[in-house]
Amino acid sequence: QVQLVESGGGLVQAGGSLRLSCTASGVLVRIANMGWYRQAPGKQRELVATIILGGRTNYADSVKGRFTISRDSAKNTVFLQMNSLKPEDTGVYYCNVGTPYNYWGQGTQVSVSS
Repeated sequence: QVQLVESGGGLVQAGGSLRLSCTASGVLVRIANMGWYRQAPGKQRELVATIILGGRTNYADSVKGRFTISRDSAKNTVFLQMNSLKPEDTGVYYCNVGTPYNYWGQGTQVSVSS
């Protein structure tokens, strides 16, 4: 059974930083891509950042230059360093284990006050 455990969310003032982490446990081999998505109240879930096995990353335009995604493939763990946070970054952040799987974490709340 696969489990994704997320941590690192919380409440922070605008301009602050948070670091999210997500570890996937279970029988998982060669996860091609991992990523973070978020969902703000009343909005659809959107991509924040993804990272593939070779290390190539992809970011939403709204977070480029502020967020950094990284992974420890040996530990099936993905991180999201979030700097210069803005109130519009508020939402529930979900970890995703992608190809060849499609697993989601339970979500962790990030709240940024102005």
